[in-house]
Amino acid sequence: MAAARKGSQVITHMAIGFAIAYAFTGSIALGGLAVLVEPVLNVLLLPFHERAWARGVHAASGRRRYLLVSLEKISQAAMHAVIAFLVLYLATGSVAFGGMAALLEPVCNVILMPLHDRLWDNAQRAAAAAAAAA
Repeated sequence: MAAARKGSQVITHMAIGFAIAYAFTGSIALGGLAVLVEPVLNVLLLPFHERAWARGVHAASGRRRYLLVSLEKISQAAMHAVIAFLVLYLATGSVAFGGMAALLEPVCNVILMPLHDRLWDNAQRAAAAAAAAA
């Protein structure tokens, strides 16, 4: 069930990205391309980002470590926003569309992914209750 849940999370995340790209471009092809390009760029760049932060985070302790971990996550979010901006900007040539994508995608994910997870939690509880009753 964990693999199905993770797959569903990926599909939901990609659907959000597609919906935003399609809404701005009106093109299924550009929306699909954006959904493929953005995650690939994030996956390719994330190890370099993590490696750049690793030495400082691992060497720190106490409050400094928490601060560095927080800054790393903020930096990672900024990297994702920049990639989302660039993908839609390059697809449309519009700074406004790129900026809206960089803002909307994280907001939609923050709102919709907890709802997704709640649905899965409810389904797992129902499955466990059915198994216990059988």
